[in-house]
Amino acid sequence: MLKTNEDRVVEFLLQCKAGPPRTRARWSVDHQGAPFILPSIGGISVNVAVGDPAFGWAGDHVEPSVSCTADTKKPFEHPNVSLQLYACAGNEAKIISGDAKNSTGYAIGHHGGSEHVVVEFPRAVKERMTYSDKIIIRGRGQGLKLIDYPDIALFNLDPELLHKMRIEEVDGKLRVPVTTIAPAACMGSGVGATQPGTGDYDIMTSDPETVAEYKLDKMRFGDFVALLDHDNRFGRTYRKGAVTIGIVVHSDCLLAGHGPGVTTLMTCGTSLIEPVIEPKANIADILGHGFDAPPEEAD
Repeated sequence: MLKTNEDRVVEFLLQCKAGPPRTRARWSVDHQGAPFILPSIGGISVNVAVGDPAFGWAGDHVEPSVSCTADTKKPFEHPNVSLQLYACAGNEAKIISGDAKNSTGYAIGHHGGSEHVVVEFPRAVKERMTYSDKIIIRGRGQGLKLIDYPDIALFNLDPELLHKMRIEEVDGKLRVPVTTIAPAACMGSGVGATQPGTGDYDIMTSDPETVAEYKLDKMRFGDFVALLDHDNRFGRTYRKGAVTIGIVVHSDCLLAGHGPGVTTLMTCGTSLIEPVIEPKANIADILGHGFDAPPEEAD
């Protein structure tokens, strides 16, 4: 087992609720110049879940399952910025009011453009939810470190999820299972952001040949993916030889410079992280579709 400082990581109780779906209230134009009006960010997405394809939806920037916010009126201020920073992938989420009270799920990551934390609940739970239900997320993970790999930085990652990702130590490197490897040239919206502990950044999918070569259109919500030559330790930047591991938090996008959004989980300025293709490297394959649902048996 990887040695960490998890016994010293602070755990907060974070309160939030589902945020109603948003709209731009105007036509948008895609990267081919075609106008569109489609469902987008936010909401309780009844029929879209972690583990589903991130491509093919009649939507743009669609967030799976439940998009949570601490304050719908002040998305870029306290307390919503605290929710964004302290809620980590794999954190338990529990509904504490309403018809779905006591149902549990888990956070998968956060979407910076909407300031949402994306939380997975089973469909039967979502059918009983309202936008006034209170949700408590057990925020734990920021400050997590790998004792034997100080050059690898961790962000937004629950310690228990880290230990379930089937990471192997081989010849001084960490072999991390991922479904997809994306080249540096595909990283778009969000590049240059200086805070890797919040938000996400996008894998651009506007070039069909590159999408086909790297099988980017096979990504699913909740997939662990590798971003080559990208270093997120001090902000999202290009660095030759660097590797970043992230998790897919929103769907493909039609806007120029956009695509499936990825929240940072692990990053290194060198090649200490070695991505290994594993088709079932997805948070839903590890945790199921909420803690009330049993996960699938691993192969």
